Amino acid sequence: MQTWTSAVWRSEAFAAELRAFVTSAVGEPTVFEPLKIRPWSAVWRVEVGARVYFAKQNCPGQAHEARLVSELARIAPEYVVPVVAADPGRDLLLTADLGRTLAELGGDHDVDTWCRIVRDAGLLQRAVVPYAADLGLTQMPPEGATTYVGDAIGRLGALPPEDPRRLGEEVAARLRALLPTIERWSDQVGDLDLPLTLNHNDLHGANVVATDGPEVPLRFFDFGDAVVTEPLGALFVPLAVCAEDLGAGPDDLRLRRIVDAALEVWSDLVPVRELRAALPAALQLARLPRVESWRRCVVTMTPEERAEFGSAPADRLATLVADPPVGHVSPM
Repeated sequence: MQTWTSAVWRSEAFAAELRAFVTSAVGEPTVFEPLKIRPWSAVWRVEVGARVYFAKQNCPGQAHEARLVSELARIAPEYVVPVVAADPGRDLLLTADLGRTLAELGGDHDVDTWCRIVRDAGLLQRAVVPYAADLGLTQMPPEGATTYVGDAIGRLGALPPEDPRRLGEEVAARLRALLPTIERWSDQVGDLDLPLTLNHNDLHGANVVATDGPEVPLRFFDFGDAVVTEPLGALFVPLAVCAEDLGAGPDDLRLRRIVDAALEVWSDLVPVRELRAALPAALQLARLPRVESWRRCVVTMTPEERAEFGSAPADRLATLVADPPVGHVSPM
């Protein structure tokens, strides 16, 4: 394939390639239909006999998922959807249908469910720690945050004015003025000396499959946005999403419960009070992995898609200086 954009995913050639991959793994499909085709990934629903599967490929910038989920299925199979087949070279992934997601069940509006999500995601992170350096993911340690922002300012600010990816001069100036603060955030988080590990980077109820009973681990999927960071940053998306779902303000005690469920996973390494004190800084730095995932996606978008989504990296970067910060959660 010359490119893996949505144009390719809509082609007969790709459908034939994907169908052949599926057939070689589970037999000739009786149902083979596109479920979602978006600029960053494509998902097909597959039926073979009475069984249902999902086949997926990501854009080139995020073409790590087949390899990553296969590795996670080896490290901690109880926390990820079962891998039926994978071709890491082409980033083709076939997984089994385990039923409805927490979002489809409506459970992501429940505090206890959110506690379970962040706890089980943290336990997956703990299991991954020894293997994090070998996952082939973008590494984003806290000490690299200032450099990352500086590079992004320069790269996005240098684009032509008509380019939808361009960072505005006013925002660029405010971000440059923020660099010393970003360095302090980096020091505060780095001083915890927590290990680097998997950051799902898009963790919400629609990416979690429900399981039977609270003692059975939840199963996670959709790891296209994943990076490697310190563990607290992985709370950014869940806290922002559940705050909106619950109608919770930054100081809502329900968010405190959810945070505590996540921090408990790491409390044998660092006292909870120290983790909680560093959390606001970690959540600010966690905006950068969102910039990174969008940066990876925009590269291979069509001109029409870039017109719609091309500003996303600059927009996410600008949330660092938004007043009040977009998605701000400060459960102290």
